[in-house]
Amino acid sequence: MAVQFSIKTTSFFLVLCLTVILFFTLSCYSADPDPLQDFCVADLNSTIRMNGFPCKPESQVTSNDFFFSGLMTGASTENPFGAGLKFGDVTAFPGLNTQGLTVSRIDIVPGGIIPLHVHPRASEANFILKGRVYFGLVSTTDVLYSKVMKTKELFIVPRGLVHFAVNVGQRNAVVLAILNSQLPGFSTLPLNLFASTPTIPNYILAKNFRVDEKVIAIIKSKFAPNSSLAVSTWEDI
Repeated sequence: MAVQFSIKTTSFFLVLCLTVILFFTLSCYSADPDPLQDFCVADLNSTIRMNGFPCKPESQVTSNDFFFSGLMTGASTENPFGAGLKFGDVTAFPGLNTQGLTVSRIDIVPGGIIPLHVHPRASEANFILKGRVYFGLVSTTDVLYSKVMKTKELFIVPRGLVHFAVNVGQRNAVVLAILNSQLPGFSTLPLNLFASTPTIPNYILAKNFRVDEKVIAIIKSKFAPNSSLAVSTWEDI
């Protein structure tokens, strides 16, 4: 039985690795420019800013620059969304610089959500490591595509489309999010609309949502800094 389990486990992770390789290493799927050298470990301390990060001198590159253990544990889910996000992008893992790849971990409590959001610079593959998650995306023609996903299933989000996730299971869910950009961006719609700085005038939001301005004021109060529901950015999560 142990040998059979080992074979099944090995086969499963082999399929996962091949899927990731095929989807994200082909140049036609890359959202970032192709690298012009073997590697370019990001110098996060540099004052130079460009489309990416400058390279650390090769003489200062070590083996540790190519390994990352930041996804071994999940981020806290003690927030209004009931979700924790551990970023594995270039700012956390400098070895990803110029590689066109981000791998992040998402933990969601039962009933918790990943709010409506977009990644402006990347397509995304979500692999369910544990739990049952209701994923959905909305096309530019306002069509909702959704399904309840279970462990070992994969969900693709085309670049720039609005999408969300809800843990509909009875236990915590863990999702591996793989994106084809080292800095895919994370634009959260509720925060964009109701917690921007400076704030969007209430009358504009009222016109967009076809409600009274008082309704907008109530919604904004939920995102105020002194509110128990306040979450300003995903970094707070």
